[in-house]
Amino acid sequence: MTAPEINADINSGDRYLLPLPEPGTPVVLPQFVVAMHTHLNACYADAAWPLGPLTANPSTYRRVIYWRNCPAVFADELRLAAWTMINGHLRPTFLQTRGARLRSRLSAAQIHETISAWIRLAIWLQARGIRRLADCTTGVLHSYGQHLLSYHTNRSHTHKMLGAVTRLWAFDQLSARPAGIGRAPWDERGADDYLPAATTTGGENETEPLAEQTMGPLLVWAMRMIDDLAEDILAGWAETQRLTQAARTTTGTPHGKATLEAFLAPLLAAGSPLPAGRTQGEVCLAATYLSGITGASRSQIDKLNQREGLAEAAAQRPGPCPLNVPVAGRIAGEPWRQALDFAEAPVLMRHLGTAAFIVCAYLTGMRTGEVLGMRTGCCPDPKPTTGEHADGNNADANTGRHLIRTHEYKNAVDADGNHQSSGVERDVPWVAITPVVNAIRVLERMVPDGSLLFDGRAHDLRYHRPGTGSLKPAAIRHRIEDFVAWANTEALTHHIPGEAIPADPHGPIGTARFRRSLAWHIARRPNGLVALAIQYGHLRTSVSGAYASRGRGGIHELLDMETVRAVADSVADLHDTLENGGGVSGPAARRAIRAAATAPRFAGTVITVRTARRLLANEDAMIYDNPQAFLLCQYKREQALCHRDSVKHTVKDTPGLDHCVPGCGNIVRTDQHAALLRDRAAFLDTRARHTPHPVAERLRTTAGRLRAYADTHDQTRTTLEDTTG
Repeated sequence: MTAPEINADINSGDRYLLPLPEPGTPVVLPQFVVAMHTHLNACYADAAWPLGPLTANPSTYRRVIYWRNCPAVFADELRLAAWTMINGHLRPTFLQTRGARLRSRLSAAQIHETISAWIRLAIWLQARGIRRLADCTTGVLHSYGQHLLSYHTNRSHTHKMLGAVTRLWAFDQLSARPAGIGRAPWDERGADDYLPAATTTGGENETEPLAEQTMGPLLVWAMRMIDDLAEDILAGWAETQRLTQAARTTTGTPHGKATLEAFLAPLLAAGSPLPAGRTQGEVCLAATYLSGITGASRSQIDKLNQREGLAEAAAQRPGPCPLNVPVAGRIAGEPWRQALDFAEAPVLMRHLGTAAFIVCAYLTGMRTGEVLGMRTGCCPDPKPTTGEHADGNNADANTGRHLIRTHEYKNAVDADGNHQSSGVERDVPWVAITPVVNAIRVLERMVPDGSLLFDGRAHDLRYHRPGTGSLKPAAIRHRIEDFVAWANTEALTHHIPGEAIPADPHGPIGTARFRRSLAWHIARRPNGLVALAIQYGHLRTSVSGAYASRGRGGIHELLDMETVRAVADSVADLHDTLENGGGVSGPAARRAIRAAATAPRFAGTVITVRTARRLLANEDAMIYDNPQAFLLCQYKREQALCHRDSVKHTVKDTPGLDHCVPGCGNIVRTDQHAALLRDRAAFLDTRARHTPHPVAERLRTTAGRLRAYADTHDQTRTTLEDTTG
């Protein structure tokens, strides 16, 4: 049956019932194939079904269904059900009674996961002597559900396994030759009896943020690569490619031979190091480099090698392969290299791409897949606008702002809520602050126009793998580990051990932790260690306030949750302080004491997106810690001096902790804050004794002001007993 005939059959009669495929029928029908991956499509009778035609996501692995893994007795039945699921839709009547999250069509990754679950069911059935799906009755499925309950401890995974069986029953009914599998009992009575106890939700919301002692230096080194070293690295790579191309195309001439001998003769005579590199871990003569700089052919180099023993000498006395490009970059005020090296150029390019990923992933809040899906031209220079939009928002707020337009894939759905295999452009673009723009501009020089910024062919300099797409998340994880090792070596070489990147206490840096880390640092450390690299007040405005409240899939939900977690910790600490006889002072002291009574409520609340929004809306319960300013903020929007210059249309639901204003009516201080203020004042006095007079006076003035804050606290502090009395 041809594709037009198939389409005609699909569009006639009941559009949810698909015709019986023939051996040559495409696994993915034309209307569902992503054009760029048409060549990957297989036929129904093939032993392997690539699912690549179903997705345009450049950073995902192209999964394949291998039917050899399925018991032969079930292969025909499951193959038909799988083809029906790939090319069909579940009926709306089926979806309406089963919750809003159930989709009529799945992504390629979910299809692979679902069919794999079917194959596991078939293996279980075969082990019990069952040879066809018609004998898999409701009672048999009850036993299978009990098996999953005893075998798996993860509630979410078990729920997916049960859902896959339900989907098999649903699509079996829509196939041209139903096998007759029974309806799962959990589809009628609910799944709770077949699920293990609930645990944490998992995912990025439960991922540990990167410690600021790790994230700060990591971001410093990444931005240093982009801002200070990129020009040298790109120039070195261009020269390396030029020399490599020259070596590849040169032909032997007397002049090239003479130049080669003139270059090597003094080195051999003096027993000096010879230009060397590494191949498969072994030190070898840098023949390509020698050919490129002298014009000698490889044949001429080989003959000279045989006569003079160049390879053995290079292995014993390996020397550099300096490139004839100027070095402008500096680390710790000194040139970072005397000369760039031919052998190191691809390594530095690899680290440069990794640095750009770190900057983009951390300072935008994008998911890994969206970062890897960026293309050249995604962040054009802004065109200034003035006036007001039709919705009443002041356009001046966006003047000069760089925006990144990307496609999202994880949550890409069509108007009916079904997964969009080709991805969709975000309704609202990401906001790019200057470091991100700089990183994108560097990436645009590393790849051809129109390409992915992390195009695998452009960034994988050691191997040339077939296919299209970006670097994969697993590759990025390894590159980040290598980048950290390189940066730490550089820190020692340049005598700045304090800028080394320490290991994170919760394990590898990875890629999924950047979004959570961004939310954590914005919510809890507005002026903390990572501020060595970026100003967080501006970042919070850019990442959250400017667009995320309107942008599907932005970081605002994660930021809200992290903010509420931080508030919960602050409220609990204040509650314990007051219960132990501690005192508080400040204009909002009594309000804070009342708010501290909500600590038990926070302690018993699972922080989800919904609860975070509800709690953030309750100003009476929200206390924010600002350890850099030595105070708490019992936030009331109308009294907040940190937002007094905000645009009139902007609604601020959280304080601007990066610029607390003395005299604000929301300030609260504890006994610990008073002690910390005096410690800080003593530190400033010590610095003043070793500082020139004008600066010393400013330090002493600041120290006096901090002591005055502490004295005021001691004189006005209020305790829990005072309020209850």
